[in-house]
Amino acid sequence: MLVPATPTRIPLVLVANAQEWVSRSLESVLRPAGYAVLKAYTGRDALEGARRGTADVIILDSALPDTDVLVLCRALRVDPAITASTPILLTMPGPLGRTQVLDALRAGANGLWGQPLDTEEFLLRLEGHVRAKLDADAARDGGLLDPRTGLYNARGLERRARELAAQVDRRDASLACVVLAAQTDGSALVESLARSLRATARGSDTVGRLGPSEFAVLAPDTDGDGAVKLFRRLSGAVVGLGARVGGMGPMPPLGLRGGYDARSGFRTTALDPAVLLGRALRALRAAQEEGSDEGTIRPFVGRPTP
Repeated sequence: MLVPATPTRIPLVLVANAQEWVSRSLESVLRPAGYAVLKAYTGRDALEGARRGTADVIILDSALPDTDVLVLCRALRVDPAITASTPILLTMPGPLGRTQVLDALRAGANGLWGQPLDTEEFLLRLEGHVRAKLDADAARDGGLLDPRTGLYNARGLERRARELAAQVDRRDASLACVVLAAQTDGSALVESLARSLRATARGSDTVGRLGPSEFAVLAPDTDGDGAVKLFRRLSGAVVGLGARVGGMGPMPPLGLRGGYDARSGFRTTALDPAVLLGRALRALRAAQEEGSDEGTIRPFVGRPTP
């Protein structure tokens, strides 16, 4: 399946592999599928090429000379010249083990591929990664993304809330919004928290950043009980994140507080779905003001009608 070109260019794939024959083999698969290819043969060349080449996909081989590919992957993930939505794929010879896959994901890779390569599956998965990246680029150009994390900003979340509400209305289902916050110190922790939330949320969920330390998750087909379960799952995923990022000795676990609201029937009630964001944020503020323990989530409670 071909990936359609954007109006100005076709998607660019940076292939970093020390073996010329492997690079040519990947190129022979990628070019007929509609991709341009930029080659690199060392870790240093890959880093420089990624910075100046505006790659839409980066493919790194585990045997690149002069570098640890996991260290390189982490460096690319925090490099300001490379967007958070740029997919990074790792390749290695031979079959894969679970530990290798988990190490690659922890380093920020979107996937790890072994040999022999299933080219049909590879291209299908690559197409999904590229479409998401190009959509993110378009949203960024339209001012809908947070530049630090690559997540939707408040404006983007409001638009997605309306889009998701239209979808759940057709299924007579609910849309939930969970807003959560943690005490964060430094951009590295904010970016790591953003990646952790995005990785833990479902594929159908939308994750965004509302403020310096506030994040929101829009969850279709989710009621109030489901919103609480979602918060618990997200909280469990970020425990110990501060210590892993800090790397300077013992640090307290990174705990979250949250607020939520869940509604259905937006069309019949004429309720703007974007108000879920404000309601969930007010619920979070209530949890913070009352000094609730970390790990606490509060529902939105409206003012009683006179």
